[in-house]
Amino acid sequence: MPTDCIFCKIAKGEVPADIIEQDGEFTVFWDIKPAAPVHILIIPNKHIRSINEAQPEDAALLGRLILKAQAIAIQQGVDQDGYRLLINVERGGGQSVFHLHLHLFGGKHLMAIHG
Repeated sequence: MPTDCIFCKIAKGEVPADIIEQDGEFTVFWDIKPAAPVHILIIPNKHIRSINEAQPEDAALLGRLILKAQAIAIQQGVDQDGYRLLINVERGGGQSVFHLHLHLFGGKHLMAIHG
């Protein structure tokens, strides 16, 4: 684990964050620059630099990451109206903190992204 990873420091309690919940696998906290009324980050406590560096042995953890997002969406009351999950991958994909994290956006109509 890199010693300068801000998300690792948040998970270890070394840097303050507005934490919603934390367990042995995940830390869930409010984004400091929200792009929606509900903008939450869900990180695995295990340092994985990006989705590009996830390994086959991380498959179950990644599945539980999605289920954690589902539970948080229900907790925050955005599950019925809808929400968006986003993982940015590498700098060109918008990743600015190099610790795998899942954004949960909700609380207003979110425009669909069409490819």
